[in-house]
Amino acid sequence: MRVLVTGGAGFIGGHIADQLTRHGHAVTVLDNFEPYYDLGIKEHNVETARDAAASSDGSYEFVDVSLTEEELVNELVADVDIVYHQAAQAGVRKSVEEPKKVNRYNVDGTINVLDAARKHDIDRVVVASSSSVYGKPEYLPYDEDHPTTPVSPYGVSKLATEQYARVYSEIYDLPTVSLRYFTVYGPRMRPNMAMTNFVSRCIHGKSPIIYGDGSQTRDFTFIDDVRRVNEQLLTDDRADGEILNVGSTDTIDILTLAEVVRDEIDPSLGIKFDKAREGDAEHTHADVSKANEILDYEPTVDIREGVSQFITWYRENQNWYDPLVRSS
Repeated sequence: MRVLVTGGAGFIGGHIADQLTRHGHAVTVLDNFEPYYDLGIKEHNVETARDAAASSDGSYEFVDVSLTEEELVNELVADVDIVYHQAAQAGVRKSVEEPKKVNRYNVDGTINVLDAARKHDIDRVVVASSSSVYGKPEYLPYDEDHPTTPVSPYGVSKLATEQYARVYSEIYDLPTVSLRYFTVYGPRMRPNMAMTNFVSRCIHGKSPIIYGDGSQTRDFTFIDDVRRVNEQLLTDDRADGEILNVGSTDTIDILTLAEVVRDEIDPSLGIKFDKAREGDAEHTHADVSKANEILDYEPTVDIREGVSQFITWYRENQNWYDPLVRSS
């Protein structure tokens, strides 16, 4: 199939592009290399997918384009069968600092993608949403019927993204699926995530820093589970028009996570605390029964196993992934 992955140089988009290329599909990646984090990681994601194309029957093309460039987005969408819309201005704290920028990329950019998909009769648009749409929990775990009261501009933008996808599905008969990701982690993840910071600091003999008291809980979802459900939607139409949680059902508080990382790398280290960061959700916990019922989705990696895998990967790839190593 001919596939467009927006944000395909990023963490999740990069994994989707890489896997689909390896499995023989013709993949085009749209990304503008927004410098939200070290661009060397994005460059590595692109090279990984190019290597996949060289060793498989798939093909890979990278196009440096912003979602805000309407005509160019339209041209790219016109040449594909399915769109994985992963591109966004990421980051809760970044959205607090620059809400207009987040709206321009995440909302206006999404409309550009959806409108092009509608015009060119695309088979399906799979949209990346986020657990940030829920905000403050009225109950846990979150199911898809839980009230959506996001506490950051990022959460608002993701809510708008998935609602535009739903409306385009209902009004224009455009097949769309929105996946609400719950704190995705794994190899090549963004270096400014809590887990990456814990691992990096511990490997360099520094205590992990927790922002807040560590009682915040997260439902961490391993990248393999996210990648698998996305690839399934290439041909599976059972979720068309739906919004689905994609999580692990396995929560852990941030203090325990820091301790798990610390104990595997250097048990002699202490734990440091700093003030909580504005806009961060207190708790996330996914009810994935709807995804299970519709798509037979089952998470396969629990958090402790996933942490161990990530630490092993981090050590093996430290020469290009770790900013302290690369700058030395």
